[in-house]
Amino acid sequence: MTHLHSTTPLSQRRAGVLLHVSSLPSEFYVGDIGAEAYRFVDFLHEIGASVWQTLPINMPHADNSPYQCLSAHACNPDFISLEALEAKRLLTKDDLSALAISKSTDKSPLIAKAYLVFSQKAGKKQRQEFEDFCSQQCLWLNDFALFLALRKKFNQAGWNYWPEAYKNRDAIALEQAQAELIQEISVIKFTQFVFFTQWLELKAYAASKHVYLFGDIPIFVAYDSADVWAQPHLFKLDSDKNMNVVAGVPPDYFSETGQRWGNPHYNWEAMAANGYAWWISRMATQNELFDIVRIDHFRGLQAAWEIPANEETAINGQWVAAPGDELLAAIMRSLPKITLIAEDLGIITPEVDALRHQYNLPGMKILHFAFGGEEDNPYLPHHIESNSVAYTGTHDNDTTVGWYNSLDENQRGHLHAYLQSSRSTPHEVNMPNDLIDLTMASNAQLAIIPMQDVLALDSNHRMNMPGTSTGNWLWRFNWQELQPEQQKTIADIIASSGRRS
Repeated sequence: MTHLHSTTPLSQRRAGVLLHVSSLPSEFYVGDIGAEAYRFVDFLHEIGASVWQTLPINMPHADNSPYQCLSAHACNPDFISLEALEAKRLLTKDDLSALAISKSTDKSPLIAKAYLVFSQKAGKKQRQEFEDFCSQQCLWLNDFALFLALRKKFNQAGWNYWPEAYKNRDAIALEQAQAELIQEISVIKFTQFVFFTQWLELKAYAASKHVYLFGDIPIFVAYDSADVWAQPHLFKLDSDKNMNVVAGVPPDYFSETGQRWGNPHYNWEAMAANGYAWWISRMATQNELFDIVRIDHFRGLQAAWEIPANEETAINGQWVAAPGDELLAAIMRSLPKITLIAEDLGIITPEVDALRHQYNLPGMKILHFAFGGEEDNPYLPHHIESNSVAYTGTHDNDTTVGWYNSLDENQRGHLHAYLQSSRSTPHEVNMPNDLIDLTMASNAQLAIIPMQDVLALDSNHRMNMPGTSTGNWLWRFNWQELQPEQQKTIADIIASSGRRS
């Protein structure tokens, strides 16, 4: 695909908005990459923003967390635009109306119907495009399609609960399954073909509007994933393929007991033995889908918190070294034009900083963490260096209105004094615009504002509460919430900070 941008993503000061695809308006139960995604790109272009940051777009488990996915490559079918399939005459208006009326949260029956129509009526060019996609993505797609088909066959049970022959990938059992489940496997491959096709069309449109797509990858993959099932030797598992250590982080700002994520840790020796091919393949997929990629929990590439699997919290873990230098060198050799961002929040050591600087990766600076402490706080706007991405807050933080309302007297006093010192005349505090202004005015090459802050929404609209497993990832917005004066304000702030694209 032709790259329509004339400059690189971080070659100049830019502004962006953080909004997950699921949060877009939609007739259905979740936002998707149809007309509303294009409208959002237009909105970014109108306000002078040139970056759209999303959360991971991979296929999640039933809890819909984008950070616990069934594959490091496969994307979320919920985000497929059914209207786009209707436009290609693979579905009818009646099909879409029935789903909307039913309030169903499952697009898969309609996508299966679209595949049936495609298999009967697609022209030679369309069939060839599908075949080419399956061939180009075969290194992950074949295993993923079989994995998902088997998961359905076994009532959505995790692969470690499957009959031994399937759990352990017995060659004869898998060959028989391929034959038995050929229709289901074809639909799964078609689903990914549709997603990638729609996404790359959206990416091309964004490029035509000078908007970069900024993605996010969790550093770890879920235990119940096609990756762990297909290549268990790449992960720290015991002889029965159970986890004896799991990933997480120690106690921090977000949780007194830490966070026990439950992901398997990497077997770095096995990863190194084949030149980190699994990681390179994973990053190549993300590099195709996005112009910028954030590595979530970057510090885990230097050392990761290993928690005994039998521990209920993350308190009793230990830091275990990881070969981040070798890994990043391998990625950069294979993908020299990739643009990476390091999520370097939490407990960051000099070694983690050194690794990030060695590869000249921008780190993250969150202004919600800036006030109420010492004057050397690295999140204070005047300390933010150019090679950074500055945020008011992220998807893990409260909205800025909610954050401001929860500040104690010390934090609020510090913030007010800071705001006053940055103004030439007395100023009445105006949240969230004042914090947006500070973020945009910082030296950070890229400044990102969550859509909730653009809309000046309160705590009821936050995306995620770290350390909790229910009630997250549900927030949606509608265009009626965006007032003309809000759009003008954010556009003016972007322009005055020298970030207008």
